[in-house]
Amino acid sequence: MKFRSLVLFLSFLLIAKANGQEINPISKDTKQILFLGNSITYGGQYINYIETYYRLKHPESSIEWLNLGLPSETVSGLSEEGHAGGRFPRPDLHERLDRVFEQIKPDLVFANYGMNDGIYLPLDEIRFAKYRDGINWLNDKILSIEADAIFVTPPIYDPIKGEAYANVLDNYSDWLISKRYTDSWEVIDLHWSMRKFLEEKRASDSTFYLAKDGIHPGDTGHWLMAKSILQSIGESELDPFEEFSNSVSSYPNAIEILALISKKQAILRDAWLRSTGHLRPGLAEGLPLEEAYIQVNLLEKEIQILLR
Repeated sequence: MKFRSLVLFLSFLLIAKANGQEINPISKDTKQILFLGNSITYGGQYINYIETYYRLKHPESSIEWLNLGLPSETVSGLSEEGHAGGRFPRPDLHERLDRVFEQIKPDLVFANYGMNDGIYLPLDEIRFAKYRDGINWLNDKILSIEADAIFVTPPIYDPIKGEAYANVLDNYSDWLISKRYTDSWEVIDLHWSMRKFLEEKRASDSTFYLAKDGIHPGDTGHWLMAKSILQSIGESELDPFEEFSNSVSSYPNAIEILALISKKQAILRDAWLRSTGHLRPGLAEGLPLEEAYIQVNLLEKEIQILLR
């Protein structure tokens, strides 16, 4: 165990040195930002944190932040036998992306896939190739609408829940990071910073976790995701803060603004998923877009008052 801990520690040091985040501030011309991903993105807490923090720092900003994450989705097109008790296969981003881009023309797309793409089985070259092919296809699609693509490494799968699948996501993350150097992609690495954080906490508290089920992060995990993304777009003062609430403690009305943005984000997400369509059963049906934006505009007025 001591040897394994030393190897992990040295690995983290090498990764931190070799894969330091590049800083790419959001262009002043950016009007709309789209997030694509699976259930972690659909849950949207990290996106709520990002929008709230960014708007507190830049109250004049009029960027529209949209979340079109979809639970269970993959970019690899794979689905395990008997997924969801046999009720439905995993949705595949290939099925819906053209409709999304027909209706939404974002300036910037954040894509966060990987967690579901190995379908919770040990590392396998065929499944790995499907993930790589899916990510390359997604990059081409984003470029085809003349948007900028930013790929985000997947959050960690808790090794306590299974070392084999944790290793899968380590490999997927390393490959995605390598695209910075082989193809000049913009890639944000949150995987290894989360892994390092978890290992450090477990060193003093073996019961600590970021995701109770090993997959879906709680508040701290979503904040670590948001923090990595915010730092990559130039918000450089976040290192000391392990929780969102601490990072905004000096801003009046920050928690009230977060609540309003979270409500607004959920309305927009559900409305746009309804409008663009998907094959994932069991989700709440969103409002028609016109009705959704009536509610969103009212919430936005409250947000603007609190920001002032």
